Amino acid sequence: QVQLVESGGGLVQAGGSLRLSCLASTSIFSSSIMGWYRQTPGNQRAMVATIMSAGSTDYANSVRGRFTISRDNYKNTVYLQMNDLEPEDTGIYYCKLQSMAYGVVSWGNGMQVTVSS
Repeated sequence: QVQLVESGGGLVQAGGSLRLSCLASTSIFSSSIMGWYRQTPGNQRAMVATIMSAGSTDYANSVRGRFTISRDNYKNTVYLQMNDLEPEDTGIYYCKLQSMAYGVVSWGNGMQVTVSS
């Protein structure tokens, strides 16, 4: 069973930075697609950034150029560096692991990120 433990969320002023981390307790981490998703009240969970096992990345248009996703396969950890934060970045951030090879999709419990204006 895959467990994902997120950390690094909190309250920050607009223009500030946060670094989110997600530690995965699984041996399939290095071959998995990792992602960060955001959910706001009344909306579905939406992709913020993803990173493939080989390191290629994708971003939502709203965060491209401000956020950077990265991974450390030795530490089984994926990161989301968030710079120049805006109030619109507020939401619950979830870490996601997806393995096509093993048919696994797993989510973290989510954590709040609040950007004040």
